[in-house]
Amino acid sequence: MNTLKITTFQAYLFWENIDKNLQNLGLRLSSIREKTDLIVLPEMFSTGFSMNVEKLAEEMDGRTMTWMLDQAKKFESVVTGSLIIKDGKKYYNRLIWMRPDGSYEYYDKRHLFGLGEEDQHYTAGNKKLFVELHGWKICPVICYDLRFPVWLRNVSDDYDMLLVVANWPEKRSLHWRTLIPARAVENQAFIVAVNRVGHDGNEVYHSGDSMCIDPSGKVVYYKPNDEDLYTFSINKEEVGNARTAFPFLKDADKFKLID
Repeated sequence: MNTLKITTFQAYLFWENIDKNLQNLGLRLSSIREKTDLIVLPEMFSTGFSMNVEKLAEEMDGRTMTWMLDQAKKFESVVTGSLIIKDGKKYYNRLIWMRPDGSYEYYDKRHLFGLGEEDQHYTAGNKKLFVELHGWKICPVICYDLRFPVWLRNVSDDYDMLLVVANWPEKRSLHWRTLIPARAVENQAFIVAVNRVGHDGNEVYHSGDSMCIDPSGKVVYYKPNDEDLYTFSINKEEVGNARTAFPFLKDADKFKLID
């Protein structure tokens, strides 16, 4: 399948209010009228970017996981986004890749945002996640990961699309708008990046700027400032065409990450 239909939700999030967020997200998603393959929500979509892990963390069988499965079944679509998870005695900023049949994969955020003390409350992941959807190879990551090109490097045709979910503040939006096209061009892959909008509980403003960039760096979708639920399609042939016309990946440096 060459074409992938994606629905992104650049959402306003209610601070540390799981019930209200799930209610609002569900209400807004109910306006989707066309078949979509993938629904993408922001980082920590049920709480906002909170360090209040003891109060907000859920188990892997918690209400937000149940809600994600309900949405996946309703739309017959994969639903993805990150939430606060307690696993054993540790807390994770964990992205869930929820399928309509109830099976799922997950990715724990590798790079924790020290400036926001995320590293003092959460445990970093150490494994990349690659998932397949209708013939597309997809690599999902979380927010601050975007700043680290070695971790995201498309070493040997690892992925066709890089997926970023975020709570990226407006005061560093120039970095966001610069790094996303750079990651697309250097990895010759589509990038779909979904941010939130509005102020959080720390009065940090988020301007959204969610976007999709194609392998040549061209803008497929871009939305600043407002809450936005949007569906668009991308074609895998563009990945192959870019890599055939400019076979840069074969000349990339070989390396191995050591933890």
